[in-house]
Amino acid sequence: MSCLWQKSLLLLCVMFSAASVFAADNSGGSDLLVFITAFAPGDEGAIHACHLNVKTGELKPIHRTTGIEHPFFMALSPDRKYLYAIDAPGEFSGKNNEFVSAWALDGQTGRMKLLNRQSTHGTAACYVDVDATGKTVLVANYTTGSVVSLPVQKDGSLGEAAAFVQHVGSSVNKERQGEPHAHCFVISPDNRHAYAADLGIDKIQAYKLDPGTAKITPAAQPFVRTPPGTGPRHLTFHPDGKKMYVINELLNSVTHFGFSPDSGMLVEHQTISTIPDDFKGVTHCADLKITPNGKFLYGTNRGHDSIAAYRIADDGALTLLEIEPSLGNGPQNLAITPDGQWLICANMPGNNVVVFRIDAEKGLLSPVGKPLTSTSPSCIRIY
Repeated sequence: MSCLWQKSLLLLCVMFSAASVFAADNSGGSDLLVFITAFAPGDEGAIHACHLNVKTGELKPIHRTTGIEHPFFMALSPDRKYLYAIDAPGEFSGKNNEFVSAWALDGQTGRMKLLNRQSTHGTAACYVDVDATGKTVLVANYTTGSVVSLPVQKDGSLGEAAAFVQHVGSSVNKERQGEPHAHCFVISPDNRHAYAADLGIDKIQAYKLDPGTAKITPAAQPFVRTPPGTGPRHLTFHPDGKKMYVINELLNSVTHFGFSPDSGMLVEHQTISTIPDDFKGVTHCADLKITPNGKFLYGTNRGHDSIAAYRIADDGALTLLEIEPSLGNGPQNLAITPDGQWLICANMPGNNVVVFRIDAEKGLLSPVGKPLTSTSPSCIRIY
């Protein structure tokens, strides 16, 4: 009887322990896994895995993956099993076409295993996106002004390009817009369309997307123009799936478009500055992100070295809240945590990464702790 009681007690302890572990594993814990690129050649090129403490905002490196050069941009698969990154051995934006590489991920340690590489069929490859099914990867090539789509194999590796489109044209800024410069290629929330902001021709090029074949074809509205000389760089969709925002590198502004999921049509509504009216120096925008609740938008200024914060009205209109120093030179890329509490900023030429707390009610930013020293951080992805 005593032996039976001891066995029962032991079984209860094991069950309680397992339940505790399960609860801990599903509570989200206190850390998020964050990947940060090091845009550099040779052994300095890398992708860093870090832990972000969601209670304190502290960011700590935990692993460094090498064997990848100039990883300017990267994207995670929807199931978070794979990471796709620009890979440019030797020279970035040189004579040779660059690659996008596929990596298998360990979500606990941040370690990465190379699966394969495929050509981007262009140079200065600067953007990667993955569709909602995980079957298609899109890439934008800046210098050669083209976009490409690649199929994803069952093991997460990449197949050869399924479609390639060369943009054509120019715009009013003779120094920067003498030819096409595709700067991003973003898939719509409904996974039916993809949009490429082309800085060189002042257009948002629109495509229909077939994830099953990784094919792209011109949409019913093949493009929309942005104001001459704006230089559209990055774009993002509002969480409601009915609004799009584009940050314009050359004229330092954000443009709000209405988006029709059914037709893929875009309608311009507003363009608003990202810098103070009295600023006279040289500055260029880079990235923009929206909080998960859709209330606030943030955009970066490289030169003014700041982050512009906006409130988003129900109709999508933007109101400037503040322009906060980025605490480093050349804020290149932003990421916002899934709970909307933290914003992470990569200051690429400043060689640091800064964490900001987001005021849930006002949308204002407050830096937390000391900037993390990091070699040429160009892209951030939260696992």
